[in-house]
Amino acid sequence: MQPTATGSNGRQRIFHVSSRENIKGLRDEILRMHGFEVQSTLYSSRALDEVGQNDYDLVLIDVESEGRVQSAQNLCDEIKKVVPQQHVAFVCNYRVAIESDCPDEIIRAEFNPEALVRGVQQALGKKEEDDDKTRDLPIA
Repeated sequence: MQPTATGSNGRQRIFHVSSRENIKGLRDEILRMHGFEVQSTLYSSRALDEVGQNDYDLVLIDVESEGRVQSAQNLCDEIKKVVPQQHVAFVCNYRVAIESDCPDEIIRAEFNPEALVRGVQQALGKKEEDDDKTRDLPIA
């Protein structure tokens, strides 16, 4: 089981992947303003290296259009190969969300800061519930 990734400052750690610089910076700042520690990248290859070397409470992948669903799912699959218990969420609009089957969460933000923060909080809450259930399982 992956240890909790909460930083030394007590804030939950998020790794954000977005291929659009302006969206990445905006979402990063919104999350920081709401108390999260955020690292981010524009590049999928860096995301895989970063997640493999560091602990994060959540990996947040922006899925910007229907054409990007497959590449986001591929990144999600690769992350799960490197860190099987890593919690991953997609941020996307409703139309993209219905085409996706990322293993953990779909956050429908539609450029709505409140929806983004609420979705991240809910995803992290579900992760904590899953972690608690795993801790309660008997060791074989």
